[in-house]
Amino acid sequence: MNKVVSNATAAIKDIKDGMTLMVGGFGLCGIPENCIKALTETGLKELTCISNNAGVDDFGLGLLLQKKQIKKMIASYVGENAEFERQLLNGELEVELIPQGTLAERCRAGGAGIPAFYVPAGYGTEVAEGKEVREFNGKPHLLEHALTADFAIIKAWKGDTHGNLIYKETAGNFNHPMATAGRITIAEVEELVPAGQLDPMQIHTPGVYVNRIFQGVDYEKRIEQLTES
Repeated sequence: MNKVVSNATAAIKDIKDGMTLMVGGFGLCGIPENCIKALTETGLKELTCISNNAGVDDFGLGLLLQKKQIKKMIASYVGENAEFERQLLNGELEVELIPQGTLAERCRAGGAGIPAFYVPAGYGTEVAEGKEVREFNGKPHLLEHALTADFAIIKAWKGDTHGNLIYKETAGNFNHPMATAGRITIAEVEELVPAGQLDPMQIHTPGVYVNRIFQGVDYEKRIEQLTES
């Protein structure tokens, strides 16, 4: 049951070129900083990344974009990354933009074993192109397919050696559903404790979903847009 590995490099060691990765976080909040940095040092390429966002130019998934390690981005918000924009406009990057709620549900469905579902978001827009449409209660809905990944790479506030995880506030938004939808799930945590020390009633992701866990270091926790009053 002990799922602890020494660091990010050990955790990601068997990720290969061309694999699909789910990368947790919301904006720059709750992103797996250690694993992303380790990935930039591998030389991996042709990755497909599923994430709420594409980071910024010099942080988060922006670091992988700088090194052209990402072939395709599946995301809901990409507006803070100039390098992303450049690669998209130059035809260097495949992009699938998804309404944020639909993205979250596609990840959740993947983890729950639900192959597809209908949702009204996106009907009448470019999002609907090529998708089956059915009417429910007089309203058109699109058929959306679940998302899964070769690896889910997530970050939690606390975890134990069995892989049980607790998220802090906003960081739980995408980390939990993605943790359930990876064939192999890697969790980096700010605090790693022995099994049995977490309150069972506070656990957000049970350890059954987590394959590897380690205590991260040197978190920057950047803010995308600082607003002061």
